Amino acid sequence: MGEIILNNNAKVVKSFNNNILLVREKGKEKILFQKGIGFGKKPGDLIEKGIAVEKVFVIEDKENQRNFNEILTRVDSKLIVLVEELIAEITDELGEELNENIHIGLVDHLFYAIRRLEDNEEIQNPFLVEIETLYGREFSMACRLSNRIKDELGVEIPEGEKGFIALHIHSARNNGKLSNTIKYSFLSNSIIEHVEDRLKIIIDKKSLDYARFLTHIRFAIERIMTDNPIKNDLVDVIKEKYRLSYKIAEETRAIICKVLDINKISEDELAYLAMHIERFRVSLPK
Repeated sequence: MGEIILNNNAKVVKSFNNNILLVREKGKEKILFQKGIGFGKKPGDLIEKGIAVEKVFVIEDKENQRNFNEILTRVDSKLIVLVEELIAEITDELGEELNENIHIGLVDHLFYAIRRLEDNEEIQNPFLVEIETLYGREFSMACRLSNRIKDELGVEIPEGEKGFIALHIHSARNNGKLSNTIKYSFLSNSIIEHVEDRLKIIIDKKSLDYARFLTHIRFAIERIMTDNPIKNDLVDVIKEKYRLSYKIAEETRAIICKVLDINKISEDELAYLAMHIERFRVSLPK
C-alpha cells in the first residue's frame, strides 16, 4: 500500500504510542499510522502538511468524535492501540474501508466486556453458532484480536464474546448495520427452535445441514427484504411429497413476517424452506 500525504496542517489530540497518533484537521479527527510519528508528541503539537503516513482513519461524524474523545478519558491506551492495530490489519486484509463507528463501538464493547470478565460476569451469546457459520471470516478476525488481548492484557476472551466482536466487524463492513445482523441471527434461531419443537429433535449445530439451512435463511431474508423473489418450479411436488415439512415451513411464516415486519412470503420461498426442513426430518432415527 502506498504512502498517504497529509494535505493540511493537523494538531495532535493524543499520542497512543510511537506509531499511532490522533489528530484534528479541519474539523475532522484522524488516526494516523506511521512508524515513529507519535514519538515525543504532545496534545497541541503541530503535524505539518506534506508528511507521509502509512494509513489514515477518518472520524467525521460529530457525535462519533465526542464519543471517541470520551472513550479516551476512561479506556487504557493499550486496549485502544490493540483495537486500532487490528482495524488496520482488517482493512488491509479485506481491501475495504470499515464504517467509522467501529473505532467507538468495538473499543467501548471490549472495555466493558473486560471489566465484566474481571468480575467473573460473562454474558451468554445466544447467536454464537449462527455467527460462526455465517460470518466465519469476521469470527476468525475476532479470535485474532482475542488472542492479542490475552497475550498483552492477560484477559481470556470467551467464545461468546468473540461472537460479539465478530458482529462489530461484520457491522462495520456493512455500513454500521449491526441491528439488522442481530435481527437476522435472532430470526434464524427462532425458526430453528420451532423446527426442533415440531420434529421433537435437537439439531446438530455443527452439521452441514445446519450450515446450509442458515445460509438459505440469510439469502431468503435478503430476497424478501429487497423484493427479489425466487422461482421454485417444484412447489406442488414439495407440498405433496413433504407434507409435514411444508406445513412446518408454513408455520414459520408468522415468525418471519413478525421479525421482518412484512405481510407475506411467497410459496416458492416456503417450498425451499420445506426442503431444508425435510433434510432434518429424514435424519430422525427410524
